[in-house]
Amino acid sequence: MSIAKKEYKRVTTKSLVDMKRTGEKISMLTAYDYTMAKIVDGAGVDVILVGDSASNVMAGHETTLPITLDQMIYHASSVIRAVNRALVVVDLPFGTYQSDPKEALRSAIRIMKESGAHSVKLEGGKEVKESIKRILNAGIPVMGHLGLTPQSIYKFGTYTVRAKEEQEAEQLKEDALMLEKIGCFGIILEKIPAELAKEVADSVSIPVIGIGAGNGVDGQVLVLPDMIGMTHEFNPRFLRRYMNLYEDMTKAISQYVTDVKNVDFPSDTEQY
Repeated sequence: MSIAKKEYKRVTTKSLVDMKRTGEKISMLTAYDYTMAKIVDGAGVDVILVGDSASNVMAGHETTLPITLDQMIYHASSVIRAVNRALVVVDLPFGTYQSDPKEALRSAIRIMKESGAHSVKLEGGKEVKESIKRILNAGIPVMGHLGLTPQSIYKFGTYTVRAKEEQEAEQLKEDALMLEKIGCFGIILEKIPAELAKEVADSVSIPVIGIGAGNGVDGQVLVLPDMIGMTHEFNPRFLRRYMNLYEDMTKAISQYVTDVKNVDFPSDTEQY
């Protein structure tokens, strides 16, 4: 059944709640730079996540842990300059909010003031409750993130599906209700069983966005370089590649190299 899609000149946190209420699914993608963000925004994506996944896809790190607050602000600033419609959410990087609610607030304020972002996202449930409350009390919108939380990868020891066992599933449900109660405007659920994700989405009034969490949630998010096939070694079950840019770009660049070597580029019509 298709849902009538409302045209939003500017997507806000209220827009997302309205989408959930009316049954319109929410589209969300990552972006880390001006050029790609302009394309993503122009294509009609509702939410752009300036993710700490930039640590992996932009900087080549094995995990999201090394990226710094200054680097996240740089990426967020680049994205914000390109965006006219989408809501921009920026990840608080590892180490900027876990230990001290005051530091969490300082980090969030820096992101909002220095990049012009619309909101922040951080990972975790009850263990980061006080940090979230401190940020919310300053008037900064917060999106939660439960399930597989990549900043805790060394604690988990694996990127496997989370909350398959009853105890962890119950804690996740409690954390989701807590995030809603304290004022988060949305939650990302990463790599958990689809049935559990739907149960969580049905239990809260705020939007729940899934990545590897089935289709019973309120929207979906993917990492843009994965979705358009710029990366080719990362192949989880939940990833649908809509393009194969790795192959197309490799062919194009190889052809460019050949044309330069053969003095075929530039041609007479391509010079002054």
